[in-house]
Amino acid sequence: MKGAKRKKKSVLWSKMLTPHCEDFKQWCRRRLPILEWATHYNLKENLLPDTVSGIMLAVQQVTQGLAFAVLSSVHPVFGLYGSLFPAIIYAIFGMGRHVATGTFALTSLISANAVERLVPLSSRNLTTQSNTSVLGLSDFEMQRIGIAAAVSFLGGVIQVAMFVLQLGSATFLLTEPVISAMTTGAATHVVTSQVKYLLGIKMPYISGPLGFFYIYAYVFENIKSVRLEALLLSLLSIVVLVLVKELNEQFKRKIKIVLPVDLVLIITASFTCYCTNMENIYGLEVVGHIPKGIPPPKAPPMNVLSAVITEAFGVALVGYVASLALAQGSAKKFKYSIDDNQEFLAHGLSNVIPSFFFCIPSAAAMGRTAGLYSTGAKTQVACLISCIFVLIVIYVIGPLLYWLPMCVLASIIVVGLKGMLIQFRDLKKYWNVDKIDWGIWVSTYIFTICFAANVGLLFGVVCTIAIVIGRFPREKTLSIKNMKETEFKVKTEMDDETLQQVKIISINNPLVFLNAKKFYTDLMNIIEKENASNQPLDEISKCEQNTLLNSLSNGNCNEEATQPCLNKCSLILDCSGLTFSDYSGVSMLVEVYMDCKSKSVDVLLVHCTASLIKAMKYCGNLDSEKPIFFESVSTAVSNICSNKNLSKFSDHSEI
Repeated sequence: MKGAKRKKKSVLWSKMLTPHCEDFKQWCRRRLPILEWATHYNLKENLLPDTVSGIMLAVQQVTQGLAFAVLSSVHPVFGLYGSLFPAIIYAIFGMGRHVATGTFALTSLISANAVERLVPLSSRNLTTQSNTSVLGLSDFEMQRIGIAAAVSFLGGVIQVAMFVLQLGSATFLLTEPVISAMTTGAATHVVTSQVKYLLGIKMPYISGPLGFFYIYAYVFENIKSVRLEALLLSLLSIVVLVLVKELNEQFKRKIKIVLPVDLVLIITASFTCYCTNMENIYGLEVVGHIPKGIPPPKAPPMNVLSAVITEAFGVALVGYVASLALAQGSAKKFKYSIDDNQEFLAHGLSNVIPSFFFCIPSAAAMGRTAGLYSTGAKTQVACLISCIFVLIVIYVIGPLLYWLPMCVLASIIVVGLKGMLIQFRDLKKYWNVDKIDWGIWVSTYIFTICFAANVGLLFGVVCTIAIVIGRFPREKTLSIKNMKETEFKVKTEMDDETLQQVKIISINNPLVFLNAKKFYTDLMNIIEKENASNQPLDEISKCEQNTLLNSLSNGNCNEEATQPCLNKCSLILDCSGLTFSDYSGVSMLVEVYMDCKSKSVDVLLVHCTASLIKAMKYCGNLDSEKPIFFESVSTAVSNICSNKNLSKFSDHSEI
């Protein structure tokens, strides 16, 4: 007996554990996408293209890491760390197989606002070179990276919080014109911030509202201080970068390995600068000492979180929006799906965890993602392989980049933003498709360059919502549909001597608080017209084509044109197009039913969902003696015929 009891207990226990284990496995696969694709990784087919792509990506990660660290107002070495740790985290948690996460121009520019505000350049003289500091850098540099790491940490926490709140579904508010205008405006800001390096001008940090214009005003006022050597080297670097990248794009199908022009330019410029001693002779600004190795982890300064909350929100929203657009484009191009909420988690952790390793805010970059496309990457293994080469640079090659001119780094940044800057071409598309979207693009771009990327993004979203609210209640459906199948079924069941009118009105839009009153007004107007008018029904149809509800004749009114419309009629509401409704919409449907009943108009609803039927019964006292809800128009007409209340099938209207 005891053995039997033990067996029963073990069976029950196993049944209880089995579903929990399966649920846990599914949860792990959903939250750790690497478990899904890594188990099906094909070494023979994918390893070689992923390796080639990883090597090419590493070149971009290193060059852009150095450049975007400078853009973020921190020491260049921290850009190398920002090219390493976020890529590893995203490869584990991210769903985009061709998304290259790391340092990003827009998030670097936003974090630079906090760095320059809290640790300004004027405080450099108050700190000295410290042998006890991490990596032998000055306390000034460590204070600056502490602020940038705090922005990254808090921005990542905000993204994780959005994941917990399941706000990924709210991304439908981020329309393509808003994203395009915001990223283009932010790219314009980045180019502007690099003007001082391109021209070799010493200038103070300028930010805030209209800072974009103040920078160019300062440049024109001090145009005589431009260093000709820096300008010529910048122009030469930009021409070489653009020319070689265009040739790589033109002949990418014919050549197996793309020329890493960024790496070649960095090596050539560093060697030339070293041999000619440009730093001392011509006064060119160079990168300087780059420490070797990775420091031990350290928590960001938590006491400054309240001071960087504005920049943290900017990093969280702008970084996520730009990254999600790339992930969605990747998924669409290569036929797989991504979860918007999971992307919140992946990018949040890619900011939170690396912030303990002195990393600046990260996101996915368009140039690196396009590089993965062109080099034939298959999975996130390409990003993991690139991390190996970034490690080699950190431990071996990094110190050799001392002589790299800053104007060359600035040129790499500017050319790397080409993909964002050419989005100006979208203006023609929006103008030809929808001029309102064109206006949203232009206004969002203006707000972005006048203020900041996060302000422009917020304005674009608010503007989009306002326009939708303004357009939705007044939206009209003017097309008239022929319901031949319904007409045939009605004709077969109609009595030729029937005089009573039946109106069929199709609701083809959601019924919510925005358009509920308009729906009620238009519907009552049609009913009152039908009851008061003695015109032929086809004339009534012509008069009503300019309203939201357009009447459709059933084809029999020509023979009965001389017959007046009787007061007694039936109204069939086709709810097949009513995709959703809120409380205001349901209440308005109930009110329509009650008002029509008081006017001796029978109302029948067809193609209603179970939730709509339940909601209407809950909101109002519907007639329980007569059936109101029907599966189709034909069954509703049959019910009217059986009750001897059928009249002419008048018309079909659209809402």
